[in-house]
This record gives sequence, C-alpha cells and structure tokens, in this order.
Amino acid sequence: MNAFSDSLALAAQLITHADAALWHIVGLSLRVSATACAVGALLGLLAGAWLAVVRFRGQGAVVGALNTLLALPSVVVGLIVYLLLSRSGPLGAWGILFTPTAMVIAQSILVVPLIAALSRQTVADALREGGDQLQAMGARPLLAAVLLLIHERRAVLTVLLTAFGRAVAEVGAVMIVGGNIDGVTRVMTTAIALETSKGDLPLALALGLVLLGVVALVNLAVALAQPRQGAVVGGLA
Repeated sequence: MNAFSDSLALAAQLITHADAALWHIVGLSLRVSATACAVGALLGLLAGAWLAVVRFRGQGAVVGALNTLLALPSVVVGLIVYLLLSRSGPLGAWGILFTPTAMVIAQSILVVPLIAALSRQTVADALREGGDQLQAMGARPLLAAVLLLIHERRAVLTVLLTAFGRAVAEVGAVMIVGGNIDGVTRVMTTAIALETSKGDLPLALALGLVLLGVVALVNLAVALAQPRQGAVVGGLA
C-alpha cells in the first residue's frame, strides 16, 4: 500500500459511510451554487434576451464587453465583492461578509455574464429562424425573445447547467468572501485546498471524488439537454 491507495481507501469509506462533515460541505456547496445560478438565470436570461432584440448605439461594444467578462478571473470577483462587503466598504453595514450569502453574490456575478452571453446567442439564432413568424403574429421584440427562450428551453437548460458547473467548481471568489469557515462557509473546492495543505488527504480526496461526480453528472445532463436539430418555425406553428 502507498499513500495514494491508502488515502483512496479512506476516502471511499468517508463517502460510503456518509461522513457528516463531508456531506455537510457537499450540501452547502450545492446550495450556494444552485442559488447563485437561480439568481444568475433571472438576471442573465433577461439581459441576454434584451440584447438579442434591442438595437442601440454602442450595442457591439456592450456585447464585446459581455463576452470579455466570460473570462473574468474569479479572484478578481472575490476581491471586488470583498471590498464592497467589508466593514469599511459601501455595503459593510449589511454584515454578510464571510457568510454563504456573500458567496452566492460572488458566484452570481461570475455566472451572469456566461448566462447572458449564451442566452443572447440562443435568442439571436432562434430569431433568425422563426422571428418573422412571431413578428407576423404581432409579438413585440422583447415578448418574442421571451417566447423563444421558452421554446428553446433545452438550449436554455444547457446554458444553466453550464453555469452551475462553473459555479460549483469555482474556488477563488468563495475563498475570499467566504473565509472557508468550518461548518459555515466551507465548500468542496475550498475544503479540498485546506485539507490538502493540512495533510488530511483522505477527506480532500473524498471531496475531490464527489466534486468530480457532480461535474460528471452536470456534463451528462448537458449532453442529454442538447436541443434537437430542427427549425424553430415548425415548433412555433
């Protein structure tokens, strides 16, 4: 036996024996990321739909900035949210720094550009295929965009699952604004980093295996949610 095989065996025991500390971390991680994606969906889908149908001066620059934000480093988001929520910051009176709420805010900021950019492209593509029919029916541009989002729900689900995958695997922002407090703000990614540095390799490996499992399930769901090829017009008829 070596260190890796020993740690792997102990990690398997932690998972199969439903270790309380392990599954508390997993549960908090999933709740934070799911809540962030719900907030991101509300803001990102509306923003994406609006950008797809509204025409204004400087729209290209806005879309370009949105696409740039797709590569926004999570540590930068964490720093900005930290400065806003710190005691001396403009939102310090809220007292939510180093809480799950702060982590939700940070992850929401990360996923909103992703959801907005992908949903904008989804609506724009759908408009090119079936927009004329909706306009002939008298639908206003924003209403048409919302109807197309509903029609393209499989594509929208893919977008949301992709956003969740990014959120649940993110470490930088939640480490900064959450503080990695045991039993309060410790999620899978931050716990893996901490436990590895402490030398508690079985727990770190167990969390890593669970995180890989979650990401694999998300990828499977994305594959199953891929929209079928077909014309939008036919579905709207």
